[in-house]
Amino acid sequence: MAEVADLNYGDMFDELAKVIPDRIAVIHGEHELSWRELDERSNRLARALLAAGLTTGSKVAFYLRNTPAYLELFVACVKARLTHANVNYLYVGEELFHVLDNSDAEAVVFDAEFADTVDELKPRLNKVRCFLQVGGAEGEGAAFELACTEGDASPLGIERSGEDLYFMYTGGTTGYPKAVMWEHKHRIAVIGMSAVTSAAEHAASIRDVEGPVVLPACPLMHSTGFTTSVSTLMAGGTVVLLPTVSFSPEVCLAAVERLKVQRLAIVGDAFSVPILDFLKDNPNRFDLSSVTLISSAGAMWSAERKQGLLEYFANATLADSLGSSEGSRLGARTSVRGDDIATASFQVGPDVKVFTEDHREVEPGSGEAGMIATSGSIPLGYYKDPERSAVTFPTINGVRYSMAGDWARVEADGSMTLLGRGNNCINSGGEKIYPEEVEEALKLHPDIQDAAVIGVPYERWGQAVTAVLKVRDGADVDNDIIKSHLSGKIARYKHPKQVHVVDARIRHDNGKVNYRAVRRILGVG
Repeated sequence: MAEVADLNYGDMFDELAKVIPDRIAVIHGEHELSWRELDERSNRLARALLAAGLTTGSKVAFYLRNTPAYLELFVACVKARLTHANVNYLYVGEELFHVLDNSDAEAVVFDAEFADTVDELKPRLNKVRCFLQVGGAEGEGAAFELACTEGDASPLGIERSGEDLYFMYTGGTTGYPKAVMWEHKHRIAVIGMSAVTSAAEHAASIRDVEGPVVLPACPLMHSTGFTTSVSTLMAGGTVVLLPTVSFSPEVCLAAVERLKVQRLAIVGDAFSVPILDFLKDNPNRFDLSSVTLISSAGAMWSAERKQGLLEYFANATLADSLGSSEGSRLGARTSVRGDDIATASFQVGPDVKVFTEDHREVEPGSGEAGMIATSGSIPLGYYKDPERSAVTFPTINGVRYSMAGDWARVEADGSMTLLGRGNNCINSGGEKIYPEEVEEALKLHPDIQDAAVIGVPYERWGQAVTAVLKVRDGADVDNDIIKSHLSGKIARYKHPKQVHVVDARIRHDNGKVNYRAVRRILGVG
């Protein structure tokens, strides 16, 4: 593996604040935060966390929505050499407790809306030294703000390391979430800064370059939104956060027009569909000409939705990225108006190979499926889970890889066709069926807004393909209609044996299908 510079996010933020203090770092609704303010508030907050007893490597749980507090806290943590641990704010009960406990969090920073939940868990959180509430009434509600506004705002003046960590908790279809451990230097390398040799050199290169204005529409507590935001700050840019609790296409597009947003980060069709629905009804409502890039990662982004977006974002390039919390830059595909656009087709990323389950490299054009693997700058493994780490981060022919379980075919031209996540794969009568392929075919029906597909136990075939659908108001969708719709699109053995139309939530806020929730809906665990 090529050596990377010993870079630390804390050093990078210190140096950037010196050269661009008057630029706007974060916008949230009508509130603007300059780089000088971000620097000073995060320095005070870092000192407050250290004064509470946290030391190098201590974990800080981020139980927060998309507000400036999330980014202020991250900057404070990396300056103080503390470890970020994201918390999915949709978690409840034991799942929530697991993340707070498994991470060994010594500080929990939470939005006021979660105060009651935190209070219920406090007696069990005996490792936590410090609770900080963001927002709310006077008293406890002022704790975070006081930490940001009182005390010494000067740089901490401590020596940091590129081996300092941040955690990215990631869920799955089974079991509790796992924390992926990233060293700063390797994460900085994979966000496009592998050529940078020092924090001061990078800051000097940013000084006279206008930073991008970027709107991550997805939650910061998931990898896509978080990485987009941190990468924007590293580029000396401005992060635009939406003030609404749930995604509103109208609010999003209004912000794009008002703030001249240049880059928009979404997660596949989960965001494309509501944006397109709004634009079809309001085609000329907003000026979207400032947008030059719409990026997506973490979920399927259908060709039809891509083409639809390009009709309204005339100046945009679409960047479809394949990656996960366990490894980035697996593959990418860019599209502009007039391109022949495909779903789930990617150019292979650097240091990427595709291996069979017995670790044979897949030959291009063979039609054989394999797991996508990447080497180079990858995580250390899963926190406190050596067995799962050994499976996900194997050494093959002397090279250590990250293999999160994404399956693909390598085509004759060297491109990859993504099939889906292996742990979601359905085995029906000996045939492997990837839910994502069936979901994309289902969503081509004009009355189907969203689809989730799983395998449920079935005596004859082992598993039966089962679909959970969200349909447009008043639409009548049944098994016969689905069979007719899918005829000629996918093989008959991939057709759902059962179809369930529901009103329940079937996706996470980050746009990925919540397969565990779907299983609960169907009563199969």
